[in-house]
Amino acid sequence: MAMRTPEELSNLIKDLIEEYTPEVKMVDFGIVFQVGDGIARIYGLERVMSGELLEFEDGTLGIALNLEANNVGGVLLGDGLKITEGSRVRCTGRIAEIPVGEAW
Repeated sequence: MAMRTPEELSNLIKDLIEEYTPEVKMVDFGIVFQVGDGIARIYGLERVMSGELLEFEDGTLGIALNLEANNVGGVLLGDGLKITEGSRVRCTGRIAEIPVGEAW
């Protein structure tokens, strides 16, 4: 392996910095404050839509159904055994959908 000079390394780093494009992605997230019987109550999620898919930090999906002034009720689409008070939840931006028809 060829050794690089400090000048070559410096130029390489400068090139990488010039090519770098920072990406900022806004994610709406909330915190579970109550969970039981397949329902999670969540603070936050200010931009959630009714019927939107939610993703909990353990990977479990849910559907936002009960939108109230200061919290959201979500139905869990899995066992949710790892979801506890304080678990994080994020909006996916996707509405829950079910394919229908003969092709399905």
